[in-house]
Amino acid sequence: MDLKQVAKDTTKVLTSYLTYQAVRIVVAQLSETNPTKAIWLNGFSSTGKIQDGEAYIQELLQANQELALRIMTVREHLATEVTGFLPEMAVAAIAQSNMEHRRQHLERITRLHLPDPETDSASMPEALPENSTDSESN
Repeated sequence: MDLKQVAKDTTKVLTSYLTYQAVRIVVAQLSETNPTKAIWLNGFSSTGKIQDGEAYIQELLQANQELALRIMTVREHLATEVTGFLPEMAVAAIAQSNMEHRRQHLERITRLHLPDPETDSASMPEALPENSTDSESN
């Protein structure tokens, strides 16, 4: 296991995600101040280019330098703010998620198969009403 490569890959994914979040923030800001630019940026971003944050920024720099610089500034701010508490949150979230998956798996493998009254009622004979046996015997 190459932990350095895992860290590099994780950084790339995180960078792309923070780029996506920065675009969302800038689009929301522009929606209030310059709706035409917001529509343009939203259209530019909806073509799937944003999956790779670095390639997206490169293309945006060629198409609209001002917006690219703004998104890079917001992305950097997000990175500064988020990465401080991200390791602890990620470890806790994964531990919680793993515990939940293990619990569900344990429940699934130890569960006895009991017939479901709603789905298995068609295969069971209908019960007679309680009073019917008394009235027939008289």
